[in-house]
Amino acid sequence: MNDTSSAAQPPEPAPALPHAATPNTPAIPASGLGDVRGWYALAAVLAVVAGVSLTIAWRTSQRVSVIEKELVQRIEESRSQAAEARLLAKQSQDNVLAASAKVALLEARVAEVAIQRSQLEDLMRSLSRSRDENLLVDIDTGLRVAIQQTAITGSAEPLVAMLKQADERLARYDQPRLEGVRRAIARDLDRVKSVGAPDIPSLSIKLDEAVRLIDELPLLSNAEPRSTPSAQPAPSVLPTWWPAWNASWTAISERVWLEVKSLIRVTRIDHPEAILLAPDNAFFVRENVKLRLLNARLALLSRQFDTAQRDLQVVQTALDRYFDRSSRRTVLATDLVRQVASLARQVAMPKPDNTLVALAAASAGR
Repeated sequence: MNDTSSAAQPPEPAPALPHAATPNTPAIPASGLGDVRGWYALAAVLAVVAGVSLTIAWRTSQRVSVIEKELVQRIEESRSQAAEARLLAKQSQDNVLAASAKVALLEARVAEVAIQRSQLEDLMRSLSRSRDENLLVDIDTGLRVAIQQTAITGSAEPLVAMLKQADERLARYDQPRLEGVRRAIARDLDRVKSVGAPDIPSLSIKLDEAVRLIDELPLLSNAEPRSTPSAQPAPSVLPTWWPAWNASWTAISERVWLEVKSLIRVTRIDHPEAILLAPDNAFFVRENVKLRLLNARLALLSRQFDTAQRDLQVVQTALDRYFDRSSRRTVLATDLVRQVASLARQVAMPKPDNTLVALAAASAGR
């Protein structure tokens, strides 16, 4: 710029040199010469400015081309990076789906392990129970099973046996905190024994014995006469032939006497139809009595005591009407039927509530 300003300034006038004036050269005035110099200076300045501008434009174009190349390169890099990013995003999505599936599988396995753990904990708790707790649980279970057996069989023997067994087991442990349970067992045992429930198996055995005796009982229509024992003669000193002759004579006389007695027989008959019973009807009478006894037995086993009482009443009436009551077998059969009729009664079996409550209290107080 200094060069340009210095060039724009008008040059100092050179000293006039002495020369010879030629007549053919026109003289240039001083003002015109200054204008020409100004135009030259302006042209020079413009030329310099143009050169600088061209230089600046060329450098700018060079920089723009460089920038364009860089932009293209960066755009290509951005595209490649975007493609890589999309690929990575897809891979990440696939990995997320796979991870979600694995997490679901792991959650299912964790839930299964939790269930197994709870089961193992329950098993460990059951195994870690003390001896007293196991004893109380065993007694409680046994009592409930005995109650069911008593309800099924109608006999108090299962419940009585279980209460006695529980008392013996508690007595062997001999712990003060179980004394309340033993006292409750004693109270329930007294209550069950005081009820006097019918022993169905023994009653069934008695009915079976009565059924067996029916075929052997004598009927009033063909009752056998009772024989009286003959008096034995006193021993005496007799000849040797006398015992043989006396024995034969005694046998003959007894046979004759039995024949004579069989001709006439005196018997008190309260029911005339019993003595007039035909032999064919006698078979049906025995079978009818046996069927009634069997029906009574089935009624006892099914806990239908009213039906059993009605059948036993019919059997007693038949025994008193058609059979010889003076016979020992008839008396035995009648006694069996009466015993069964007196014991076959509906009895409400008490439950061992005191023992169950005491067991629950002892288990809770552990």
